[in-house]
Amino acid sequence: MSDAKVPNVLQTTEGPVTAERYRLLVESVTDYAIYMLDPQGTVISWNPGARRFKGYEDHEIIGQSFSRFYTEEDRAIGLPEHALRTAAEEGRFEKEGWRVRKDGTRFWAHVVIDPILNPATGRVLGYAKVTRDLTERRQADEALRRSEEKFRLLVQGVTDYAIYMLDADGIVTNWNAGAERIKGYAPDEIIGRHFSLFYTPEDREKGEPQRTLQAAIDNGSAEKEGWRVRNNGERFWASIVIDPIRGEAGEIIGFAKVTRDLTERQKVQAELDAAREALFQAQKIEALGQLTGGVAHDFNNLLTAVLGSLELVRRQISDERQLNLIDNAIKGASRGVSLTQRMLSFARKQELALQPVAVDVLVAEMGDLLQRSLGPLIRIETDFPADLATAAADPNQLEAAVLNLAVNARDAMPEGGTLRIGASNEAICSGHRTGLPKGDYIRLSIADTGSGMDARTLAQATEPFFTTKGVGKGTGLGLSMVHGMAEQLGGRLLLDSRVGQGTTVEIWLPVATTAATAELAHLPAETKMETAMEPRPLTVLAVDDDALVLMNTTALLEDLGHKVIEASSGREALSLLESNEIDLLITDHAMPQMTGAQLITEVAQRWPNVPVILATGYADLPAGAGAGVLRLNKPFWQADLEKAVCAAMARRATAAAA
Repeated sequence: MSDAKVPNVLQTTEGPVTAERYRLLVESVTDYAIYMLDPQGTVISWNPGARRFKGYEDHEIIGQSFSRFYTEEDRAIGLPEHALRTAAEEGRFEKEGWRVRKDGTRFWAHVVIDPILNPATGRVLGYAKVTRDLTERRQADEALRRSEEKFRLLVQGVTDYAIYMLDADGIVTNWNAGAERIKGYAPDEIIGRHFSLFYTPEDREKGEPQRTLQAAIDNGSAEKEGWRVRNNGERFWASIVIDPIRGEAGEIIGFAKVTRDLTERQKVQAELDAAREALFQAQKIEALGQLTGGVAHDFNNLLTAVLGSLELVRRQISDERQLNLIDNAIKGASRGVSLTQRMLSFARKQELALQPVAVDVLVAEMGDLLQRSLGPLIRIETDFPADLATAAADPNQLEAAVLNLAVNARDAMPEGGTLRIGASNEAICSGHRTGLPKGDYIRLSIADTGSGMDARTLAQATEPFFTTKGVGKGTGLGLSMVHGMAEQLGGRLLLDSRVGQGTTVEIWLPVATTAATAELAHLPAETKMETAMEPRPLTVLAVDDDALVLMNTTALLEDLGHKVIEASSGREALSLLESNEIDLLITDHAMPQMTGAQLITEVAQRWPNVPVILATGYADLPAGAGAGVLRLNKPFWQADLEKAVCAAMARRATAAAA
């Protein structure tokens, strides 16, 4: 083995290196296994690096064949012999593969075998073998490969997103299943074509595809939403993200593009926005209704005091000029009564006389009135089916609503036109455009060919006091009154209008059935005032928290010859009932601490023989409140009060006789 000895001197850039120094250099290496083999592959030297990751001490391996480092499979195919033969024939053998440690574990090794030749003869004296443990790198590479494979499978398996690549010019280079599903192109139909194919003609004309790629380059990414086109020409709303792909030198080599079909989301969002707007409008109308109802209630109280006082004063004056002034004041107050009725109607707090109404008959009977109101320039057309059902409504309020809508139509057609009034039977299912519950309804339609309304005006049309008419030509309560009436009846008011094309107003009313009528009727049948003989002078307990109204009621009753005891609250009224003989109780409803309805309930239990009149401008009393009790609507004239008193006493007499 003397031929295999390491030369005594090695030459380096720093001068000669002795064999001893060379040995020390090899012995100091621990990251590489560096050892020598004889021509047959027997280990003849062993460094610390070999000991570290192969696990053999010098005495355990020197003199053994290097083939024991190979796996059984590699030994079976003669890989160790092949490695030495290749090194001898080609001057070098280099390869990576699995090797085996002393403990039997495998590691991934990078192996280099160089032959050691006799300079004189060229005969192989042995081999220098360098092995490096690349297990960690191999594991990292394998993990990366698996990750890339998983990513490829993931991308190909995604169907909710179109994920594909573009080259630097925007040409499609690959195509996943999601892209095929969303855009409708098979891979062989689209790969190699420009991605601008997915854009609408309008966007292509504006250069949107190129602008998007440039935005991705400039900003590092581009995110947009817009209309895109499928293979079949159908448009869909897409969310797109484009990221540039750069080479090692930073140059653009392509783009990664992700597209998501948001058509359904946009549809849902549009429906949500519409529902939110509808809710906002409903809440606004409800708030306005509460405000309007409260104002109307207070206004009613004021008008009650004004009208009663004017009526009493008028009887005491004979001067014609003063009488004219009082009559003028009464007319003004009467117009105020009409105004409060419209306000209460909008607030859905007006008393309605619910009954089955033949809408076609009602409109026919209004024919002459409508034509006179509209004038000769407007033609009226009607369309009613022969089998039109009857509606649950208040005929007087419905007639006023139709007349009001007709006058609005006239004002929208100053040059003349056509007013079409019709109705139809409608069966509503859940989710109907009216938002009404499932059931049978009558749809009364009033359409004109006038100037129409823009979207902003249409949105405000049913709000109280909103009007497009000039000052003094309208209160702005017409449509709001119709809206309130329809809602109070359990129906709906719908408006459709286009500028220059006219307006269509639909009043949806429930069909009059026994169950529906009973459900919708807010007022008992007994509210009809009964006439009777003029009663004897009575002791009347009048209850109202408004001092002006209470004084007015007292004055009217005393003018009729009755004795009046006043109470400003329900509690005070109960105390007075305990200490006085009372023939009749007249009470307001909206009072603090104890309402009129609560007072009536208490009186019915403790003094069941005392008749009661509920004087109020409100219709929305609590369920069951005032059942069987006479109602006197505010504001009232003395004649109305007198009839109510007579009816109440007549009822008591009838009950006593029974």
